[in-house]
Amino acid sequence: MSPQNPGQFRTIRQYVAILDPARLGLAMSVFVRVWLKGQDEDTVQCFTRHVIALSQVVECHLMAGDCDFLLRVVAADLTAYRRFQAEYLARIPSVSSLKTDIPMQAVKVSWELPLGTGQ
Repeated sequence: MSPQNPGQFRTIRQYVAILDPARLGLAMSVFVRVWLKGQDEDTVQCFTRHVIALSQVVECHLMAGDCDFLLRVVAADLTAYRRFQAEYLARIPSVSSLKTDIPMQAVKVSWELPLGTGQ
């Protein structure tokens, strides 16, 4: 397997470097629960188009359950996140409501998959 051909075995999507967010001035990571104004395709596509363009949103998941989407957002600090929320997230036309959860401590963060464990 060579780095020049990451799709060679169809299990590798891409090679990445895992950066230290704190050293890059992005020490805060928050989770944002998003409720949309509707569930129709146009409303969902409007939201996803906007979110994909926002580099501060590092994860976006369509959810089954209470909220419509769950985002992970990185920011320098709480003031920077609040500004991002007010200037960008809250202004997406399809958004009805936002609720932010601030983790107190990251206990486990991993990108490793449990290969060969039989589980």
